[in-house]
Amino acid sequence: MYFKNFEKTIIPNDDFAAHTMNDPVKSLAGSAVLDAIRAKREKRSGGIRDIAEVEASLLADIESFDLNEAERVARGDQLANFGGMADPSLSFPEIVPEGVARDVAHSSVPGKPADPSLFVQSSNLLGQLRHKAEERRRELDSEMVVRSAANLAIDKTLKYVFFYFHDLVQQLNVVKPAIERKYTAAEDVAIGGLVWQEGFADYRTQPQSAGAMVELVSLSCQFASPQLIDVERDGPAVDRLRNAIFDYGLQFECKEHRNKRGYLERADFRIRGEIGISVRWRADFTNGAIVIETRNLERLGSTQMTLRPQAVDQQLLDQFGGLLLGLPNQFRELAKR
Repeated sequence: MYFKNFEKTIIPNDDFAAHTMNDPVKSLAGSAVLDAIRAKREKRSGGIRDIAEVEASLLADIESFDLNEAERVARGDQLANFGGMADPSLSFPEIVPEGVARDVAHSSVPGKPADPSLFVQSSNLLGQLRHKAEERRRELDSEMVVRSAANLAIDKTLKYVFFYFHDLVQQLNVVKPAIERKYTAAEDVAIGGLVWQEGFADYRTQPQSAGAMVELVSLSCQFASPQLIDVERDGPAVDRLRNAIFDYGLQFECKEHRNKRGYLERADFRIRGEIGISVRWRADFTNGAIVIETRNLERLGSTQMTLRPQAVDQQLLDQFGGLLLGLPNQFRELAKR
């Protein structure tokens, strides 16, 4: 009774084939249904299975049908036939999910699961790269240990330097000693009779994400003298002296004398006896060293030197204090240790 109602609404043979071409479920059961209908119409009974048996078989096929596999096959067939490419070998390969290695040697064997590790382990190129990567990893670990120890040594040394400088300027701000040094800006420009005015020590650390290590310790101070130096320059020498004392950071006044044509004939300079000193002890974490940058310390202008953190001790810092005040010292000799 069920099959009779089904027969009345069935699609004709040719239309049925076209209608089920894109439906995997109908395509799978189509041939059996068509055979049953054709046999009934032709009133053949010898080789035709019982209707109930066909119905049970169709239901079993529907229950066991794998929709995902049917869609994959249908998609492959559609891609192979697209644009006239009827050869199934021309269809696109199945896309493997990202991060999954394909075992080429075994993945095509029916019924045998592929082992991605066999493909990876059997690659000579990957083996060589794996060996080199392991060696480089060990080198980096070793370098990191050495670098961490060197960085900690620099950090500890600069903290020691800051506490020394901080205490030093506090005492000098009270004592205000005379500076036993003359600064020469030109042959006829020499500033002497200087006295300590005021000093300040400071430090700077790295960001917290970089370790928060001390990377800079600075000391700045001011020397002054009641002396006023008056000098005169003619023509091109005016700009040379002006540029020099400007670069040194000296305080000065300049009175120019020009002719009727506006040409600079000469200039009178009045230079004040005030000198600013700057000292920076900077961490060089890359090379495991400390760089000392100074301005107007031993003489007018800038200097730079490098020393190892291990060379910094109480004796060296005391000698640096003597260097700052213009006293006899052995700072440079000790810094070479």
